[in-house]
Amino acid sequence: MVGAFHDWHPMYIKGTGHSEGEGCEHIFSSSNELARSTRHATPFHRHQAIEQHFAFWDDDKYAALSTFLRNHYREALEAIRTLTAELSAQEREYLDGLKQPSLKNQLSIRYVEVLNELVERQQEWNLAREAANHSLVDIHTGSFNDMHIALNQARVRVDTAYSKLQNTEVLVGHMEIQLGIDKRWEIGSENYNLFQQEAGLLRYRAVLDELERLVVMRLFELSKLSLSGTGQ
Repeated sequence: MVGAFHDWHPMYIKGTGHSEGEGCEHIFSSSNELARSTRHATPFHRHQAIEQHFAFWDDDKYAALSTFLRNHYREALEAIRTLTAELSAQEREYLDGLKQPSLKNQLSIRYVEVLNELVERQQEWNLAREAANHSLVDIHTGSFNDMHIALNQARVRVDTAYSKLQNTEVLVGHMEIQLGIDKRWEIGSENYNLFQQEAGLLRYRAVLDELERLVVMRLFELSKLSLSGTGQ
């Protein structure tokens, strides 16, 4: 059982296996027994009792370490052997569907996202130039200080937009070299639409995974409080 209030779950952390993540809680639970004997003790005897308790805890766990490792190793082998066999066809299909796309497909998805970003940067630059052309429209004739400020603001906006556009252009070109693309994909082309849809599916799966994580956390917490099955 995992404390859901810690906002995590071992099934989402690679390498944790069946760890329940409550090792510290076991130590705290055992040390609670010290409260009765140390409550009215002197500082020296309180410190002595606590130190002896944890020294015995360490020795006891160290003595049982070999048995602990052997038993858990056997459990891990049994879980590996039986896990796949226990999965239904629908569960296996679902888990297979969670696999990451190939590296080339990931780059293609990222390429489509960068193409969209390039369109946005181009629009920002066009808007910045248009705004710069009309920056003096509302300035009164003879207000040289206001004109200077307006021109500086317009220049900064245009330079910033153009710098972002150049950086995105460089990124697009770099990804085209990596993917071996000779002609840039057009918005709405077959390849663009294919990986645009795949990008949407990845975002959907990420949101679905987050929802599943939150549901599992709450179910475990309800089980821990003996409240599972009490909702409508």
